[in-house]
Amino acid sequence: MSDIQRVARGDQHADLVVRGGRVYRPETRQFDSVAVAVVDGTVAALTDDPDRVTGPDTTVVEASEKAVVPGFVDAHTHVDLHQAFDYAYQYALRGGTTTLVTELASWGELAGPDAVDAMLDATRDLPVSVYTTVPPGPCLDTFTSPLCTPDDLAATLDRDRVVGVGEAAWIHAVGEPSPVHDLYDAAHDRGLTVGSHAAGCRGDALAELATWVDDDHESISGRDHVARVENGVHSIARVGTIRDDAEALGEAYADVGDADFSLSTDGTWPRDLVDGAMDTAVERAIEEGVDPVDALRMATLTPAKHFGLDGKGTLAPGSDADILVLDSLDDVDVSTVVAGGEVVVDTHDLQVSPRPHDYPEDASDTTPRLPDDFLTVPAPDDAERVRAIKHEGGLLTSETTVTPDVRNGELHANPDAGVLKAALYDRSPADRGGFVGFLTGVGMDAGAVATTITWETAGVLAVGTNDTDMRTAADRLADLGGGWVVVEDGEVVTELPAPLYGFCTTLDVTETEQHIGAVDEALRRIGVTADRPFLALQTLTFVGVPALKLTPDGYADVKNRETVGLST
Repeated sequence: MSDIQRVARGDQHADLVVRGGRVYRPETRQFDSVAVAVVDGTVAALTDDPDRVTGPDTTVVEASEKAVVPGFVDAHTHVDLHQAFDYAYQYALRGGTTTLVTELASWGELAGPDAVDAMLDATRDLPVSVYTTVPPGPCLDTFTSPLCTPDDLAATLDRDRVVGVGEAAWIHAVGEPSPVHDLYDAAHDRGLTVGSHAAGCRGDALAELATWVDDDHESISGRDHVARVENGVHSIARVGTIRDDAEALGEAYADVGDADFSLSTDGTWPRDLVDGAMDTAVERAIEEGVDPVDALRMATLTPAKHFGLDGKGTLAPGSDADILVLDSLDDVDVSTVVAGGEVVVDTHDLQVSPRPHDYPEDASDTTPRLPDDFLTVPAPDDAERVRAIKHEGGLLTSETTVTPDVRNGELHANPDAGVLKAALYDRSPADRGGFVGFLTGVGMDAGAVATTITWETAGVLAVGTNDTDMRTAADRLADLGGGWVVVEDGEVVTELPAPLYGFCTTLDVTETEQHIGAVDEALRRIGVTADRPFLALQTLTFVGVPALKLTPDGYADVKNRETVGLST
């Protein structure tokens, strides 16, 4: 008989007891006045007699009629972007997130299958459970040459804490045979899930996509959610930095009830993480009309079951001892957090701190300098206007034509007309070279900005009003190993170092928050008028939304699924 059984029988004292509260059972959507007894990091019993399992060495958490619920499961997030998670996990815990499923869409573009092992190693000893999906991006060939084969990626599906294949824009999976289909088959052969990024996918395309994928997080209306449920796709609602789609969840809930929904953040950036994560998602669901017992289930048992996370999302005997005490259920005020049987947040105070991981050498020094003549764009003989990206707002872009400045037979930015030069240079092992195009709709009267934090592309992105400042920004970026640099009149105005794969900073989260604010302020100072400049620039490479995006081989014409150049 194990210690768990002995505690369950009342023959042994528990390591920890949470008593006096109303314990939420997601299996029945009920609250019961019982205590939670924990031993060896496992829930041993839910008992109405806590005294029998409480001894002199038992840690007692007094819940005092408060709600006691399982730790939250973030069904879809991105911890390989902006902030190294080993420096940030404690803030996720403070918001009640004890388990998360992360994409590797950023690290994967640089390290391929090695990104999976890197994330698993970096999070192995954290007091939060991190599960990963295998990034499909490195094997895609829609707009650029692939970094690796589906077989290379499939080999990582057998790793512990890998739950399936991550998101790929639906255009890669629908309409024509794709390398990603082999990866999908490999996941399903192992009983694992396949995610998708189905923004704008409807009708016959959604029906076809549903034959390949198991979940999607891109619903922005109630009808989108219902359509996914109707097609047998697990619908993941999101409330995070990029979008708050709780209203859409509320609309769908009014039509179909709890159905098969999970909650997620889809990524919480440092400035938001300090204030909350999954606690905010649950709170917003409740505000939009979801019954609290269903909102809690969407953040606990439902995602745990979908991804096969045994022991997560429940407080049933034998489950992992991930427990939250909520001061208030209505606003999901997380006061105490137990993770793996250890108190990590005590009456709102963090009991844990960053646990820096020793990353491999190839995780740094991933940011090359631009070739000497890279920013030079010869003027075409037969066209005064050239194809360009127009920023429409948020992540969205469209295609337009612009008239650059022509000097000495070369095309230059024309800031007086709102025309900027936008260059992307590949920094992945695929060594795809780079492309220089043009951008409008962002603003910017002077200077330049460069970043390596580019969505689902490992690249050096430089955007600016003149080649000199663009190169200065890119050179400084190489010195930092990645991140953000803003330059004006040849001088660095501000910077945010992100040396971990060029995608993540290793600063403290609160310090990162200050740096992001400084970058935003500097961009405004040089004339950027985009509503969310930090988002607008880093998503210029993101083909998951229309219509024209940057790749190292040219513009990605997302709607027509082809790569095009400057000539129209």
